[in-house]
Amino acid sequence: MIQDKIRQAEVIAIVGPTASGKTALSIKLAKKYNGEIINGDSMQVYRGLDIGTAKITEEEMEGVPHHLLSFKEPTEAFSVADYQRMVRTKIAEIRARKKLPIIVGGSGLYVQAVLYDFQFTEEQVDEVARKAYYEELEKLGPEAMHAKLEKLDPQTAESIHPNNTRRVIRALEMIELSGVSKASEAHNRGEIPLYNHVVLGLGQNMSREELYDRINHRVDVMMDNGLLEEVKGLWQQNIRGVQSIQAIGYKELYDYLDGKCSLDEALESLKQNSRRYAKRQLTYFRNKMDIYFISNGEQI
Repeated sequence: MIQDKIRQAEVIAIVGPTASGKTALSIKLAKKYNGEIINGDSMQVYRGLDIGTAKITEEEMEGVPHHLLSFKEPTEAFSVADYQRMVRTKIAEIRARKKLPIIVGGSGLYVQAVLYDFQFTEEQVDEVARKAYYEELEKLGPEAMHAKLEKLDPQTAESIHPNNTRRVIRALEMIELSGVSKASEAHNRGEIPLYNHVVLGLGQNMSREELYDRINHRVDVMMDNGLLEEVKGLWQQNIRGVQSIQAIGYKELYDYLDGKCSLDEALESLKQNSRRYAKRQLTYFRNKMDIYFISNGEQI
């Protein structure tokens, strides 16, 4: 039974596409199994990106301790290697308190990198170079940046969608700063689990229509809750050319604030990009991770 596996596990992870119900399940499990929650979303590490990333509120936490939320400035870089190191430290701290670490989020690679023996090339970060790439992205667009990567590292380019600009830019960075391609780095990705863990998945048994309706509705709720004002605050600070504002919900509304499209067009693009991202998330979870997908109404 899945309940027995959870009780025996050193670490639990809850993954699923956006709007699939991860937050509610995580609170329920943390209360039932004496857990503490670790953020597993690559964009929720940033301060000021709250509404657009669906960051859990103090009220929603219901007293359950949460870790690795809102500790980076929007102008700072943050990599999967950074995340891997920090989460493994948090897991050790939580287990030392005799609590169950529960990683919750939709960033599949981040969760996978913690649970398995992934070894990343020591990441070099040149903020000037990174900012230059993001400025180039704003001027030329994602297709041109992807074409640039294709010339330098065709194997990696083939594995990254042009709209996944953060990964495209990181791949370009690696080539420029270390001479190591993402394809070469991938050979260091292990498959050996480092913990006795269970990964619980949501969204697999939800109809595509239901998931998309939930995503569309959530965007509307975000707007009612002040998403435009949140994005405008970042825009007014002239925060540009950085990783954080490439997050879905921010880049689309930046286009509106820059006068590149109407608000209705920006919102439609936001919903469409969210739906596409959810589809990619589900594909990743199915193909890359050993997951126990939870059926509707299943008691765990």
